[in-house]
Amino acid sequence: MVQSPFLRIGTRGSALALAQAHQVRALLAAAHAVGEEEIDIEIIRTSGDMIQDRPLSEAGGKGLFTKEIEEALLRGGIDLAVHSSKDMPTVLPAGLGLTAFLAREDVRDAFIGHAVARLADLPGAAVVGSASLRRQAQIRRERPDLETVLFRGNVPTRLDKVRRGEVAGTLLAMAGLKRLGLADRATEIIAADRFLPAVGQGAIGIETRLDDTRTRDLIAPLNDQDTETALRVERAFLKVLDGSCRTPIAGLARIEAGRILFDGEILRPDGSESFRVVRTGGLAEAESLGHDAGIELKARAPADVLVHV
Repeated sequence: MVQSPFLRIGTRGSALALAQAHQVRALLAAAHAVGEEEIDIEIIRTSGDMIQDRPLSEAGGKGLFTKEIEEALLRGGIDLAVHSSKDMPTVLPAGLGLTAFLAREDVRDAFIGHAVARLADLPGAAVVGSASLRRQAQIRRERPDLETVLFRGNVPTRLDKVRRGEVAGTLLAMAGLKRLGLADRATEIIAADRFLPAVGQGAIGIETRLDDTRTRDLIAPLNDQDTETALRVERAFLKVLDGSCRTPIAGLARIEAGRILFDGEILRPDGSESFRVVRTGGLAEAESLGHDAGIELKARAPADVLVHV
């Protein structure tokens, strides 16, 4: 008689997605004294993985990395899904929720250069590849003399393209490089106050069916409260702005001494202007703090900037 798995994890099939799923599996196995082999990992190919020839903003946005996984979750084919939180839309399908977050990794961006180590050292008109409109706008703000181009593919693929000199450099999340054991490929780590990261960057989110109390109870020991609070702030901020892959938006909440410190930013896609908001508040104010910060930026930014939001 075949024994049912203890839990079934759904994930994308990229090297980074699998590293994150294996991390969650190891933590679950340790928390519940079961063998890792008793927890299945189901690889699900998403629309976002299949579209490589154009920006995802032209094909439907962030939800393309989650749609098929969430469909499997809703029909009961898996018990939980492991995501990079920055890939998650602010509105999830009815009946699903982000119900746990692992302790957050490094939130910073890393520059990986081909012939130079730092973004500032690139010669004028050098080409920098990025799939992120936020990073493209931040690069253009700092170095308007550079050219930015669409740069799709998983982390190893992008690193290989830089190594071959197809572009002069790229920016990637330091968290992803660390999880893949590739942190040494970063030639410059960029401070978060210089390039404010994407909402959710560095945080692994676990999505479940809201009515699946068994799974929710099993993943509860993995939840990091500070990360959950920070993500509630950031996602509330993003939701007000109706942010999608079309929108250069950045936001970072930190928890220090029992207080929330939040920085949010919206940029013109060409980097010529940016608008920033700072908020502090108590832990109980997480969602209202993020919401209010979004409202302020929406009021301050010129109407033609908000066309992109």
